[in-house]
Amino acid sequence: MEALSSLIKVSLANYIQNLPIPDSFFGILSLSIKDWLYMTPFIGGIGYVGFLTYRLLRPSQICNPSVNKASKKVVDIIDIEDMTSDKVSYCRCWRSKKFPLCDGSHNKHNEDTGDNAGPLVIKKNS
Repeated sequence: MEALSSLIKVSLANYIQNLPIPDSFFGILSLSIKDWLYMTPFIGGIGYVGFLTYRLLRPSQICNPSVNKASKKVVDIIDIEDMTSDKVSYCRCWRSKKFPLCDGSHNKHNEDTGDNAGPLVIKKNS
């Protein structure tokens, strides 16, 4: 454990202290190849931490979080002749507790993710 402590407290501190970080943005152009090679582990480490942070904080990529997960594909068929009201709203955000009908869950989903999902509204001609 002492070796790890020394590595972090002494070696890593010396490495960071000796990084050839330029004083200005255009000073980057004056860095030699040796300077860039010396900074590669540091830049790679910062990039890796940034990538892990992005993966941790990004919104879920799954559009269907909970509806009929046992099925290979979710398909709902509704005959328009069976509609009992003049207007029916169907969910397109997959968050509705009454799926396939819309219950307004897209409002919270849109607020949380910045998305713009809304229902599919079908109206009967009068």
